[in-house]
Amino acid sequence: MSNLAQYVHLRSQQASLIIDCRRNTPEVLYWGKVLSKNTCPEMLGILQTRQEAKCALVEEVPISLSPCLGNGFTGQPALDLFDNGIAWSVGASLQAIKQDNDQSVVFVSFDETRQIELTHTIDLDFDTNVICASTRIKNLADSLLNVNYCAAPTFSMPDHISKVLSFEGRWSMEFQQNSIDLFLGAFVRENRKGKTSHDNFPGVILHSEHANEASGECYGFHLGWSGNHRTRVELLPEQRTYVQMGELLGAGEVQLKQGESYTSPSLYLSYSAAGFGELSHNYHRFVRQQILSSNITKVPRPVHYNTWEGIYFDHNIDTLKNLANIMANVGAERFVLDDGWFKGRRGDNAGLGDWIVDEAIYPNGLSPIIDHVNDLGMAFGIWFEPEMVNPDSDLFRDHPEWVLSTEGNPQIKFRHQLVLDLTRTEVCDYLFKQMNDVLNDYPQISYIKWDMNRDINHTGDGQGKSAIHAQTLAVYALIDRVKAAHPHVEIESCSSGGARIDYGVLAHTDRVWTSDSNDALDRLMIQRGCSFFFPAEIMGSHVGPRDCHITGRRISMEMRIAVAMFGSMGMEMDPRELDEEDIACLQAGLGIYKDYRSLIHSGRLYRADLNGNSVDFGVVADDKSLALFAYNSVVETRRTMPRKYRFAGLDPDGLYTLDLVWPKKLFEYSKSILSVIEGQTFSGEVLMNYGMQLPVVFPQTSLIFKLTKQ
Repeated sequence: MSNLAQYVHLRSQQASLIIDCRRNTPEVLYWGKVLSKNTCPEMLGILQTRQEAKCALVEEVPISLSPCLGNGFTGQPALDLFDNGIAWSVGASLQAIKQDNDQSVVFVSFDETRQIELTHTIDLDFDTNVICASTRIKNLADSLLNVNYCAAPTFSMPDHISKVLSFEGRWSMEFQQNSIDLFLGAFVRENRKGKTSHDNFPGVILHSEHANEASGECYGFHLGWSGNHRTRVELLPEQRTYVQMGELLGAGEVQLKQGESYTSPSLYLSYSAAGFGELSHNYHRFVRQQILSSNITKVPRPVHYNTWEGIYFDHNIDTLKNLANIMANVGAERFVLDDGWFKGRRGDNAGLGDWIVDEAIYPNGLSPIIDHVNDLGMAFGIWFEPEMVNPDSDLFRDHPEWVLSTEGNPQIKFRHQLVLDLTRTEVCDYLFKQMNDVLNDYPQISYIKWDMNRDINHTGDGQGKSAIHAQTLAVYALIDRVKAAHPHVEIESCSSGGARIDYGVLAHTDRVWTSDSNDALDRLMIQRGCSFFFPAEIMGSHVGPRDCHITGRRISMEMRIAVAMFGSMGMEMDPRELDEEDIACLQAGLGIYKDYRSLIHSGRLYRADLNGNSVDFGVVADDKSLALFAYNSVVETRRTMPRKYRFAGLDPDGLYTLDLVWPKKLFEYSKSILSVIEGQTFSGEVLMNYGMQLPVVFPQTSLIFKLTKQ
């Protein structure tokens, strides 16, 4: 240890991270606003000196990157190991620090007694201020090592950070935000549903008492993993707080023979001294620069039409052609044939696993509808749910042993389907062949909606071992295999809506289906929550039916369009319900989306703090030359007039022309500010600081303003 650095300092544009290596186990000493040259780590090391407390340890156990029982840590150990010996009490000592620059470092620790190597890798992206961190454990002993838990690096928090913002929900109501005060003890979220889940998104934000969208310190954490996971935020009795996230492993899922290793999912962290908006901006830039394929970021996101809420399982060639005609006229650029096209699929009770075009519905295959769609100028996409099988299918009748199960326990019913065991090579080979055959038969298919519509309740593989870890990796591998064979095909991650949205799956896909709810009011909060970590261009957002199929609510076409516009826009309805006014409205709305989608999908998002009446936000170009801002009235204000609308992110010294671009028609019972602002010029300073008086409009009304810098 004597030859190792006492401190490691990583830097980005806006953040400094200092790791203290003085006590044999690396620990976070400082993570926050970038430090000046006048501040050195030694100063921090002195200032954090703590004394022996009454009835306590002489010296506190560090909250190291992997605090362990062997180090005497009494919080949650970052490692839970078993080998019929003493591996449970692992306590590795730092042996090597590998650092080639100010953005990356690798710490290698070793437990000589137990022959276990522990490696922490931390990369701080200079441009986006996002940290990517992982932990690897390697077994060098000759006995089998069971890894029950191996967290990504544990990060301690400053003691003035007192609140936890989490993201929770249910089917059709994902990404709901909930902020609570830290308390003595642990805030713990665990997910055992075999996918990211609707309920517990693997992400939290810790923040100061009065942090908001535009001010205050906040720290973001997101585990990029699409299987089971655990989040723990704990305030210890001695007034220390830490955040720990990792894969939630089943019994015996990871067993390491001599020389084998396990690496935790990557933890993505970021810091902001300027509120939640800055934090989201960091994450958005990271996704755009480091995760998404350049094939996606360099081309406009096409307008979808998805057939699901239009026809469900009622497939008919003439009907589909009619739908395509209407949607092409409206302005759709991609036609996605959803569930119901394959053998025996007349409802959700049969057919999954038999990925062969149903000749009873499509006697000439899919070519007639694909050719028709292409002739209309639209691309063609298709739906698969590869990981699932219906008991009523040829696949299950031939291979009932190919499903995940646990011996002696009856399968739990869930949407008439079971989960295929992708840890079996023969299952993945079968699925790849089925999908590959369809894509080879119809090379015009350029998009796959990849769905996953049930939880995994019985997780046993063919050997009776819990398999979620291997199953998740197999899903990633199967997606990659399909994309490698068909590199022109984009893939959407869908899991009954938003149950598989995370950086893990996003590294293999191109778009996510944010929620099964197309209710515009629900979507405002769902998309708002999702936007804390994900940029607009990957969030599928559709104009739904006149009467929402999930909530039954009827919302104006104008508002449905306005909400869908700030995502990867699409439509999902029976277009035969559209009258001439609806069609004209959709054409106009899609025209605006196409005009400004390059801004929406590259600009900086500015969310307004929630006020109880409306959900408001804007997108500003990087050079501040153009902006769109949305005012979405949800409930009527308690006062006779709403508050002023304050824009954000503009050049204060710039002059901006203000225009209302949506809706094209708006009923007002009396003359309002909208009659005098159109085309007028205002300074960025006055628009941001003084604000614009809003008109009195009906609840469930959206207004979209364009600001053009002169």
